[in-house]
Amino acid sequence: MAGRLSAKLLDRLAPDQRAAATASSGPVLCVAPAGSGKTTTLVARIAWLIDQGTPADSICAITFNKRAAEELGTRLEGALGGVGLGAPDARVRVRTFHALGREILLDGGARVEPLLDRMAILRRLFPDLGPPGWRRLDDAFSRLKLDLDLTAEEVTSDPEPGPVARAFIQYEGALANEGGLDFDDLVAQALRLLEADAPLLARWRAACAELLVDEVQDVDRSQLRLALLLAAPANRIFLVGDDDQSIYGWRLADVRRVLSLAAELPGLRRFDLETNYRCPAPVVQRSVRLVTVNRERFRKTIRARPRAAGRLILAPDGGDDPERIRRALATLPTDDGSRAILARTNRELLPAVAVALELNLPFRAPRVPLLLDAPELDAVLGLAHITHPDLPLVPRLAAVRALVADGPAELTDDESFSQAEVAAALLAWAPPYANLGELAEAIGERRERLAVLRRDDAPLTLATAHSTKGLEFDHVVVMGLDAGRFPSARALTEATDPARALEEERRLAYVAWTRARRSLTLVYDPAAPSRFLLEAFDSAELALTEAA
Repeated sequence: MAGRLSAKLLDRLAPDQRAAATASSGPVLCVAPAGSGKTTTLVARIAWLIDQGTPADSICAITFNKRAAEELGTRLEGALGGVGLGAPDARVRVRTFHALGREILLDGGARVEPLLDRMAILRRLFPDLGPPGWRRLDDAFSRLKLDLDLTAEEVTSDPEPGPVARAFIQYEGALANEGGLDFDDLVAQALRLLEADAPLLARWRAACAELLVDEVQDVDRSQLRLALLLAAPANRIFLVGDDDQSIYGWRLADVRRVLSLAAELPGLRRFDLETNYRCPAPVVQRSVRLVTVNRERFRKTIRARPRAAGRLILAPDGGDDPERIRRALATLPTDDGSRAILARTNRELLPAVAVALELNLPFRAPRVPLLLDAPELDAVLGLAHITHPDLPLVPRLAAVRALVADGPAELTDDESFSQAEVAAALLAWAPPYANLGELAEAIGERRERLAVLRRDDAPLTLATAHSTKGLEFDHVVVMGLDAGRFPSARALTEATDPARALEEERRLAYVAWTRARRSLTLVYDPAAPSRFLLEAFDSAELALTEAA
């Protein structure tokens, strides 16, 4: 029965959303495809629980990241009108897993400060590894802590530790010496503390008597263990997620975790949201056709909303990336809608930044590392100033490139630049300029233009597909849907299970395509299209060349 808080919310829900929001207590899995209104359903569920007599301070909603927690909190405040959001000890608790872990540790008398930056410690302890080596250790340490539930003491007991184990022991020693913990410890240590302290566990089970978990497909093993531990034994837990949007395998998410929830929660009832209210009908149809190729997924119905207007544009283009981006931007509607250029990696977005600067387009690229920002650019310019000053600019920079290429090998990744890469870029930029001074002045001017055009409120967003999870834009352009680029040849080559890695890449494409509210443009080389295009479209639609 609806009450005063939930009545209006429930009246606005579709039947599938309402069925999920009002499901009787017990383990529930709400499968919520892209654009299906999962946050609306979560808010209605919380309001309905309060109307049924559940105290607000015994409801806890856990979100995947801080942005989602803030959005859910804001939506709850508007929906509940202050009920359940009053004094800190009498409100609905909306937290990320890490924030909840921190509260549990504080309640149990454990230390939560200082929270140390793992990357900073890895750089200090292992300076020769470079960014790829540091990231490999970062991933390995998270796996040891969150997937394998190992402590430094347990790893130290190994009579023949391998190189990763030895590095982990050294790293944990550095944490201990500074009296701190890292981000993973907030969950891992909270879990151990709850398992060891029965009164603490009882308090937190009472505080989470009705537990809601958002984006459950993205949780790692320890996060799911924490949620299930808090929900037991009554298991009044409401899990929301979408197996088709599980794209964070590198963060220890595993789609099999959500697919096997019924084994963890006897009596689990599943409610499917079936309508994508966000995307135009052709976008929904082709995205679904793509993702249904996957084998590791729930069978489900996904349909577009009635009269879902909008366009899906296939843009075969054999040009280089800057040319493709210029042409794609020129075809976008000239309205005031938000727009996004999405790519598989940060590096593939650099031409989009160059085009935005060239066309004086304000843009936001919050997670894209830019060469103009890189300290290596100033270092190589400094080296150029003292290298063969008697030579013309192009031969002079060629000498600089040879000089840095002969130096020690630098290890870089998608978020950093080697001096050799910077020298090559300078050499490519050089021809229009008479001397190094003119080139340096032009770089300074471009940096000034970057400072003006790169804005948080810009209508154009440049982002990777991974970073746009949970976001939406009126007009979306997905670049680089070429063989070897998307799906990423590197991701498949380096994967221990290439078949499962390919399915995650396919889910990533599905996520990218379903960010579009009004139009989706897919840019690809007609001579070498992504296999994902061949799966989602017929060959005749793609206008393929003979080479393809």
